[in-house]
Amino acid sequence: MTGAGSGEERVTAGWQERGTVARLAFGQMGTQLLRTAVRLEVFDRIGAGERTAEGLAQDLGTHPQATHRLLRALAGLRLLDETAPGTFTTTAAGDLLRSGTPGTMLAMARMFTDPAMLRGWDLLEESVRTGRTSFDAVFGTDFFGHLRAHPELSAEFNTAMSQATRLLAEALPGHYDFGRFGTVVDVGGGDGTLLAAVLRAYPGTRGVVHDTAEGLAQAAARFAREGLTDRTALETGDFFASAPAGGDLYMLKSVIHDWDDERCATILRHIRKVVPADGTLLIIEPVLPATVSPEAPDLTYLSDLNMLVNVGGRERTAADFAGLCAAGGFRLDAITPMPPPNVFQLIEARPA
Repeated sequence: MTGAGSGEERVTAGWQERGTVARLAFGQMGTQLLRTAVRLEVFDRIGAGERTAEGLAQDLGTHPQATHRLLRALAGLRLLDETAPGTFTTTAAGDLLRSGTPGTMLAMARMFTDPAMLRGWDLLEESVRTGRTSFDAVFGTDFFGHLRAHPELSAEFNTAMSQATRLLAEALPGHYDFGRFGTVVDVGGGDGTLLAAVLRAYPGTRGVVHDTAEGLAQAAARFAREGLTDRTALETGDFFASAPAGGDLYMLKSVIHDWDDERCATILRHIRKVVPADGTLLIIEPVLPATVSPEAPDLTYLSDLNMLVNVGGRERTAADFAGLCAAGGFRLDAITPMPPPNVFQLIEARPA
């Protein structure tokens, strides 16, 4: 009896682990389900009320039974609730996939389920074997070159990056003293989501966004909406070639992880040429622990592999950042974690 009981306990204890493996094996199916739902605008069409599968199928021109099955699967993923047989409402998570919801993640969901993000992952094994980025082999160009050739996708990417930055933008001004600086230069700052939040909180500070023409495409409109046009400048350029002078704080958010060490050092050296002796470099990225802990956020490690597959960069440890700063002519002074749920950390450095 004792032996049988111990065996049952061992089998029972394994179900959680089996579930983990099963969820990973089925993970791509969930991604494709999400992609289909956002492409069909399911969450917007349901809206704040409730819809029947039959009525939604009529609107979409889709097969009624297949539509019902799609909606049930979304309910199984806790994005919808089935309130009565065949009748559905959105959950709080599903609301984030509606275009008009504050804090919407719709563009993020569309971008990260797009073939531009996914097809390179089919060759992850090859990237692991060679260390090379598989995106280039699949599409015949690098990721950002692909965006330049597809303006609609580039705009989607910009919006997705803005949505991914909002949580940080809400918290950052209260956790870092930007009032010490006259001009903040956001290098690779895209549409200016983060810089706009800083300038709203610090009315005595001016800002510059430095990015490619594609990256800056939505920035002017954002600063106009925010009433910040008079305090901001947009500098079109290539951070591998130069950095704009005139700042006393140079900020890099989610830029360093896109590139290999050599290219990162190039970016930092260009900033070092223009930053004043008493200026500051602020890198904002996740920082990997020296070893993986059970509490570590798994998305950061998936992001690390996404950098390998799609753009050729990587996530880094504190030691990695210290080495990069030194290679770029800076001395790393402090690393400060942002409060949860933000995974970003503030890596502050001074000219060496």
